[in-house]
Amino acid sequence: MEKGEIITRYCSRLIAIERRSVLTKDCYKIEIIRFMEFLDTEKISLASADINILSAYLVRRKETDKLDSRSIAKAVSALRSFFRFACDEGLVKNNPASVLESPKHSKHLPEVIDRHTIDNILDTIDISKPTGERDRCIFELIYSAGLRVSEAVSLNIKDVDIEGGVARVKGKGSKERIVIFGKKAAKSLKNYLLEVRPKLVGKTQKTQSLFIGNSGKRLSRKSIWKNYSKWTSMTGTSSRLHTLRHSFATDLLTGGADLRCVQELLGHSDLATTQIYTHVAVEHLREYHKRYLPKLKDYAEKGV
Repeated sequence: MEKGEIITRYCSRLIAIERRSVLTKDCYKIEIIRFMEFLDTEKISLASADINILSAYLVRRKETDKLDSRSIAKAVSALRSFFRFACDEGLVKNNPASVLESPKHSKHLPEVIDRHTIDNILDTIDISKPTGERDRCIFELIYSAGLRVSEAVSLNIKDVDIEGGVARVKGKGSKERIVIFGKKAAKSLKNYLLEVRPKLVGKTQKTQSLFIGNSGKRLSRKSIWKNYSKWTSMTGTSSRLHTLRHSFATDLLTGGADLRCVQELLGHSDLATTQIYTHVAVEHLREYHKRYLPKLKDYAEKGV
């Protein structure tokens, strides 16, 4: 079987049998293409690849691409999945990836920014151009509804109920859920649909994609990441776009929201994934405590 056919059949299995998301399929595909190129460079056949070869590949990835433990764990997951496929297809006799161990990685608290900083980023965007108005609308919606970038990208016009302040999104594993957004995001969406999107879509395009580029086609994740980076750099903020989702979750918990409710809004299948935000919320409360406690002390001394 040729390399191209192997990759094609493997990707089909990821979607049809393993029920992986398109995003996961794309990530695994890139990883396995890298691995196959590594085998070609080392003049090693797929059938003769053993645990030592896989380990050497992962070391090369770590040293050459400066991967952290989380990224290496994803590479290990891709190799495990691929060699299960290779065994089933008779491409290899044994599965060397079955003994691969994922590196342990410490759980870092997610980065968050406060609403003042978010407003500062939004206010920096040049809304004199349709693309600026669109970017502001996207970022406002991502924060207000706690969306992943992939979820914002996949939205169609019919998925959004502006008057009701709700949207139907497709999350990881193609799982659908209902998200809620606030009045500010609703106002921005309404203006975008009525005034901005018609200028971008043109007369010939009939796409139902909600967020589109100058070409009239659906905006890509990379374009949104690039645009966010451009606007944040102008404010001196180095946060990533996913920080808006982290901030959404933290602000809800800090405000007293129920953990399971936040889990549903974020689309987490495991409550443990959501619980990490409780630690961030506590850190925020500590900062508030430090900031305002001196004032409370002054009031006590004055008998207020």
